[in-house]
This record gives sequence, structure tokens and C-alpha cells, in this order.
Amino acid sequence: MDIQFTEEQELLRSSVQRLLRDQYDFEARRKIVASEDGFSRKHWAAFAELGLFAAPFSEDVGGLGGGPLSTMIIMQEFGRHLVVEPFVETVVLAGGLIEDMGSEEQKQGFIPDIIAGNKIWTLAWTEKASRFDLANVATAARREGKDYVLTGEKTAVIAAPWADYLIVSARTSGHRHDRGGVSLFVVDRCAAGLDLKSFKTIDGRRAAEISLRDVRAQLVGKEGEGVAALEACRDRAIGALCAEAVGAMAELNSATLEYAKTRKQFNTTIGSFQVLQHRMVDMFIAHQEALSLMQHLSLSLSDGDTGLSRLASGAKSKIGYSGRFIADQAVQLHGGMGMTDELNVGHYFKRISSINIQFGDPAFHVLRYAQLAAAA
Repeated sequence: MDIQFTEEQELLRSSVQRLLRDQYDFEARRKIVASEDGFSRKHWAAFAELGLFAAPFSEDVGGLGGGPLSTMIIMQEFGRHLVVEPFVETVVLAGGLIEDMGSEEQKQGFIPDIIAGNKIWTLAWTEKASRFDLANVATAARREGKDYVLTGEKTAVIAAPWADYLIVSARTSGHRHDRGGVSLFVVDRCAAGLDLKSFKTIDGRRAAEISLRDVRAQLVGKEGEGVAALEACRDRAIGALCAEAVGAMAELNSATLEYAKTRKQFNTTIGSFQVLQHRMVDMFIAHQEALSLMQHLSLSLSDGDTGLSRLASGAKSKIGYSGRFIADQAVQLHGGMGMTDELNVGHYFKRISSINIQFGDPAFHVLRYAQLAAAA
């Protein structure tokens, strides 16, 4: 598959490429990750000014109407440059949930600040015993007047240390594993009773363990219908993460090919060795397969096709395995220096490894694909 981009989409892609090429090279990224904040508010503002945060939202809420294809274009370029700023968490996850589930007042109150880059959001759904099950929620919510009060814990919440607001899943009824009874809530990062312990992730980002003790929150959508909303959100997130992974794969292939042309062994470049040529051909094929599947998923998300969840799981598993294969080969072909902090190859390896476990690892999605196919 090869998507023919419109003039607007080509302009978006070239604008993102130019900005990242000029301001977000590998050394700049290393400094950002090593900084106290761990991300760049300067670049966050630049992304907003370029219209990247507005691109996926519909025109009804002040966006540009680009939908999942705009997200795909942006995330593919972000993957090439290992961008750490929380675009997926703020725009795709939280922004998408507010647009889908929020009241008109919530849409008008929250989305303009997301588009302008004034507020950072994230989604807190994982718990220590939940693994990849969206319905496995022990965090409890009880109603008090117009608001709700949340008590519980969330784990490994990506971008939480940077966030101004969180969307938190909590149980308003039912037992821990019931699909029904899970609701979504907006929580102020500075709310009384919220305790956050931040840490660095292996790919250079920041995450946090979150404790909620009688934290006041605002309901998003209808009570008890959070799992269905999270499943649709997961499909969109998988589309974005797959695009990022494909961008990272492209850079790994390019770096490995360039290294093979210059590194000499036995007085000849290693790229002339037939066995290594075969490996690089396999890497190229794996990337092209992943690229085609990623584009197919993005188009299906844009068109609202049926069977999206099954396609999303198929893409997540296949692209996950392809990404890991390419990352493994790139590190091995670079030798010992492939794992050094000074070379970008190891950083791409870590990012692809992190993408593989977000919203379910490849093995989980192979099983989910089989279950969805059997139920179809």
C-alpha cells in the first residue's frame, strides 16, 4: 500500500520534517532528555504554533480535521527523531477521549488549551494487576454531589510528571473484572489527595506511580461506559504508535546501511559481505511490510471501517515483531558501539522496545486477534 497524500498532507509532512531537522537532531534530543524537566516546553510551543496539535481534531472543536492520517504523518516523523514530548498522551489519548465522550462544555473548556499547547494531558488506566486488560480496574469512584471522589492507584502513567490534567479510569459499579461499571474522570494534577512519584523510563521519557486518596474528579461521558471508550482510544493509540515505530525503523535501516558502507573489516567494507547484505535486505523487507500495514490501519481509522480492533491488534503484533527484528539486527551489525549512549542506534532500540509493550505487547495482540477473528 502507498498512500497518495493531498497537498495539505504533504505540506504538513514537509513542515514537520523541516522543524525537526533544524531543531531536533540527536544531540538536541539528548540534552532535552538530560534536562531537569525531561522534555522541552520550547519545542512543545513550536509544535503548537505549527498546528500539529490542531491537525487531528475535527473542525467542530476548533481543529483542522486531519484525523488519523494527520496523526500518522506527525508520528512517523516523530519516530525518526525520537521526539519525547507527549503528543500521543495529550492529543491522541486524552484529546481523543474528550472529543468522543466529553460534554459540549468539556470540549469547549479543554480542547482549545490542548490545541494551543497551553495544557498537557495524559491517560491513567494501568494498575499493578491489570496488565493489558482495560476492564481490570480496582480504583473506585463514588459520587458526592455534582462531583466524584476517587480512591486507588495507577501505575506507569507515561507523561504524568509533565501533565496538568489526567483522565483516570475508575470503577463506579460492578466487580473488578466486569466490563460494565468502569467510568472515566478528569483529574487536576494538583488536586488534593493526589500523590505522584515520578521516574525515568528506559526510552528517556518520564512516567509516574499515582496514588489517589479521596481525589475530586469530573465525569467524562456516561457513567459505566468507560471500557468501550478506552477500546476505541486504544485503536487510535495503536495507529499512532505503529507510525512512530515505522519512522524509527526507517532511521535504523538508514543508519545501518550507512555504517555498512564505511566500516571496514579485513580491508573491505562489511557491506560487501553477502551474508550481511542478506540481513539488510531482510531489514528492508520488514520495514516495508510494517509501513504498508501501518498505512492500511491509518486509512481504516480515518474511514471508520468495521473490524478496526482486529486490524489494530494485527498491526500491533506484526509491526512489533518487525520493529524488534530490525532493532536487534541494527545493534548487532553495529557491534559493541550499537549499545553505547553516544550512538543513536541504542536509543531507537529502547524506544521500539517501549512501544512494543504500550497497550499490549505483540504476543497479547496475536491472541486478541485470534479471539476477535473467532468471534467475527
